[in-house]
Amino acid sequence: MNLNSEVLAISTDSILSHKMFIQTSPSANKINYPLLSDRNFEISKKYGVFDENGGYAYRATFVIDTEGAIKSYLVYPDSVGRNIDELLRLLEGLQYNQKTSLGVQSGWKPGDSGIEVGWDHIGKY
Repeated sequence: MNLNSEVLAISTDSILSHKMFIQTSPSANKINYPLLSDRNFEISKKYGVFDENGGYAYRATFVIDTEGAIKSYLVYPDSVGRNIDELLRLLEGLQYNQKTSLGVQSGWKPGDSGIEVGWDHIGKY
């Protein structure tokens, strides 16, 4: 699936930790995108996901458009994992909206029709 998107993983772990993770984890060694280290917490702080009291970054996902605008962000509690299917639907929905100016409703899948967006259309779907 090609969504014409770039994926970066940013962690407060060291580069050495990333290397060991990739070498020892069966799922991590399949990663085909860059793993970046934010050891000084600069990125985590700028995106508002650094817990100053705990000294760690929350798990978060940001979708940023080509103009640098954040289109979506999700911050996950430690007890809940990310849902890649929903993230892919989100990316596909954003791209669909960019092409058609139509929105996508809950449960929308590629191939489904979109919906008109704006105040005049609220509650009609």
